[in-house]
Amino acid sequence: MENNEKKMEKIISLAKQRGFVFSGSEIYGGLQNAWDFGPLGAEMKMNIKTEWWNRFVRGRSDMVGIDTALIMNNKVWQASGHLENFTDPLVECKECHHRFRADHLLEDYFEKNPDVIHEDATNNVSKMAEDLKSFDVKCPDCEGELMKPQQFNMMLKTHLGATEDKASEAYLRPETAQGMFVNFKNIIDSTRKRLPFGIAQIGKAFRNEITPGNYIFRTREFEQMEIEYFIPVPKTDAGWQGYFESWRKEMKEWISYLGIRQEEIYELEVSREELAHYSKRTIDFEYKFPFGQKELYGLAYRTDFDLKNHNLKYRDPKTEEEYIPHVIEPTFGVERTILAVMCSAYTEEDLPNQGEGEEDGAEKRIVMKFPKWLAPIKVAVLPLSKKEELSDEAKIIADDLRGSFATEYDETQSIGKRYRRQDEIGTPYCVTVDFDSLEDKKVTVRDRDTMKQERISISEIKQYLSERL
Repeated sequence: MENNEKKMEKIISLAKQRGFVFSGSEIYGGLQNAWDFGPLGAEMKMNIKTEWWNRFVRGRSDMVGIDTALIMNNKVWQASGHLENFTDPLVECKECHHRFRADHLLEDYFEKNPDVIHEDATNNVSKMAEDLKSFDVKCPDCEGELMKPQQFNMMLKTHLGATEDKASEAYLRPETAQGMFVNFKNIIDSTRKRLPFGIAQIGKAFRNEITPGNYIFRTREFEQMEIEYFIPVPKTDAGWQGYFESWRKEMKEWISYLGIRQEEIYELEVSREELAHYSKRTIDFEYKFPFGQKELYGLAYRTDFDLKNHNLKYRDPKTEEEYIPHVIEPTFGVERTILAVMCSAYTEEDLPNQGEGEEDGAEKRIVMKFPKWLAPIKVAVLPLSKKEELSDEAKIIADDLRGSFATEYDETQSIGKRYRRQDEIGTPYCVTVDFDSLEDKKVTVRDRDTMKQERISISEIKQYLSERL
């Protein structure tokens, strides 16, 4: 556990130092669990979202994309059940008045006391109140007594217009899904898609979490990559289970493509008591983060819940039969993807016999072993020294590569220290320009993972990188 905590601390420190993630509004003391993505974090986000879009939208004939509004008519949230059901159990300390999720406090208590016999209290606030009292669960911050839990709606409220009254109340969307559901008829009419087909969206969502935390894992503002896949009304369970299993396989392949090992993933079959109000079946793909095994992605069978509540139907153009389609929903969180990838890629290695230019005296190195397509910087161009003749040649090479690859130019400190910097941000290749380069028109290319160096012609650099990236 201590090693896991240290690993998390190291990742957070590296992420800030190298420009992946910064604390939001830091110069003003920050804002509770708000984070900004720096230059490298923004590049990683873009890489993930672009690859996801290419894979699941552009790469499929049965998928279309959409980009819907953050603020929608309140009737959407009334019909979807969010105004009534989108709640978490809130409990407050009588002493320090800090607030927590009651179910999380109980989960922590039972994890620390595995021999305690108890019944599942999920979605049962009265039972949670009994358990908190009977097991004498205290405030984790001050050991104070806790008040009775109550349901807390997580929708973030705002006001539209010049006055702030009941009529002007609106909500920031808590999920991207409803924007896709309410546009179902528009998509059918404008694209002439036939079932089965899907609608995909990447966008921000907002939830007024009681206890955000664990770095970028649980935040009030986050980004989703989500699909609503519409299928004909299944005559039997097998009718929807085939689609469900197909998307389960797709999600597992995407996880592997991210460089996350399948042994780090656990598929949790969500119990009937814990299912969301719209779901008949849900699988959570959980990742073994340093702070515990937590949900990374979700796959849900939403039945016809949403389209039925929005009074939307589909007419089969061949049979003229009219019905309400059912929905399979794969959901991917962007920030959780980045965190899982960083945790999986973070590696500390003992250095072998050091090659030319490797940092003298260093015994270990930290390297982010991102898949090459995911690395924020694909190639770094490094002159051996700051000598003008080397810098000029290196800058020409860097400028030429920028049109094809995310490229960084660096001439500060020794070549060994610059290699270490590029290792820490996961750059797959470093191109070193030395004095021989001025004569033989060749450069040294260093591989991130093997640290092997290869001498190639300057004219061959693009082809060399293209074949490997």
